[in-house]
Amino acid sequence: MTELLDQGAELTADVPARLAAKRPRVLVVGDMILDEWLTGNAERLCREAPAPVVAVANRAAAPGGAANTAVNLAALGADVRMVSAVGDDDSGRRLLDALRESGVDTSLVAVEKNRRTTTKRRIVAGDQVLVRLDDGDRDQAPLSDVDISDGADAVVVCDYGTGLLSGSVRDALRKVRKGLPLLVVDAHEPARWAELAPDLVTPNAAEAETVLGQPIPRDGQVAFLDAHRATILARTGAAAVVVTLDRDGAVLLDGTRPPHRTSARPVPDNHTAGAGDTFCAALTVARCCGLSPVAAVELAQAAADVVVHRPETAVCTVADLAARLGDGAGVAVDHDRLAELVAEHRAAGRRVVFTNGCFDVLHRGHVTHLNEARRLGDVLIVAVNSDDGVTRLKGPGRPVNGLHDRLAVLASLGCVDHLTVFDEDTPVELLRRLAPEIYAKGGDHHPDLLAEADVVREYGGEVRILRYLPDRSTSGLINRIRGG
Repeated sequence: MTELLDQGAELTADVPARLAAKRPRVLVVGDMILDEWLTGNAERLCREAPAPVVAVANRAAAPGGAANTAVNLAALGADVRMVSAVGDDDSGRRLLDALRESGVDTSLVAVEKNRRTTTKRRIVAGDQVLVRLDDGDRDQAPLSDVDISDGADAVVVCDYGTGLLSGSVRDALRKVRKGLPLLVVDAHEPARWAELAPDLVTPNAAEAETVLGQPIPRDGQVAFLDAHRATILARTGAAAVVVTLDRDGAVLLDGTRPPHRTSARPVPDNHTAGAGDTFCAALTVARCCGLSPVAAVELAQAAADVVVHRPETAVCTVADLAARLGDGAGVAVDHDRLAELVAEHRAAGRRVVFTNGCFDVLHRGHVTHLNEARRLGDVLIVAVNSDDGVTRLKGPGRPVNGLHDRLAVLASLGCVDHLTVFDEDTPVELLRRLAPEIYAKGGDHHPDLLAEADVVREYGGEVRILRYLPDRSTSGLINRIRGG
């Protein structure tokens, strides 16, 4: 493959569009799932048993499993065909409709009367998954008459152990393997596909432990995986292995080069549904289009970071990934998209907290303020003054740090869920549009003197003044530095 980036080159915001322009042809073979989410609030127990009563406020459905990999591939610009089977039932029809709407070719998906479409329903109260109901995810009849042409740039095998992918799929792949530029395997048991010598396998920690036959220690993960590199490569038959470790990022084991580890933006485990599918999709597009293994893994991690900060099973688009890879401003969302995100959070029963500021030189007072604000609810939105806005408020010579730098630093804080920028002197109009449940400000403000307070009270929100840390201010810090 001709690599688009040198080994040490930076992943910039233009890379996703360059990859999408290549329009790689990808065939996805595997277990499709309809993911359903029923969300609401639970404020009492039912009389029949000590079980919470969930007042369902929102129902959502999305392609899951191999179908989620397919829609993420399509969203990143790939020309995607799906090879799978669904039942001739409502779930199967909904799943096929969702794939087609996402631009995935479903002509190779069999619809069979005697098959039951796999469905996973999650019941969510607030931000907590109470129970997951799985239907049809075991003992699936194997695929027959599998059509795997040799015209694809890549084939992604998504094998979740349901029985759908049996010997016939391996036989079909074996016939075209020599002419296939890239074979990626995302499987619960990667060793099952070792005979095909995949170019890439993407096990999670539990799947890697199954391959190795021993647990991966919580401390020293990279050193452990590096020490067992030969074993995991031999048992999977793969040229390269990427072990995904959720909040601990991912580790690339590629030939004899030192292992490469990515850094993730940690989120609660209940936010990670489908993140592995997104990771696999972005990794496939990147390698298919010529990115180096290290650059491809970093791009895949960035894509996964996008979806884990969204509710339910989500998709990363070219625009999303470009924003994530941007020079600072990319981490902020515009007001229209923010309003959509707030609506999704509210439908899921999440409590939204909003705060704002210049955050010119981030210090202990800021971090304390933001962490305290985050604990008031489930989602923290931080609105940041534009450079012109800071100058109007603080005077000539400010900001010391430009908008992109201020945003990049704030984005690195785990307590911040969403960032946005406003140019007005106050975020009154943004508050009126978003109507967050809580508006939080630092302890150096008085609620009666805040221009925003009346607006918040008008729509029924609450103004909260956080505790004050004396002698912690940006202006004081800058004056001490300049006078030093």
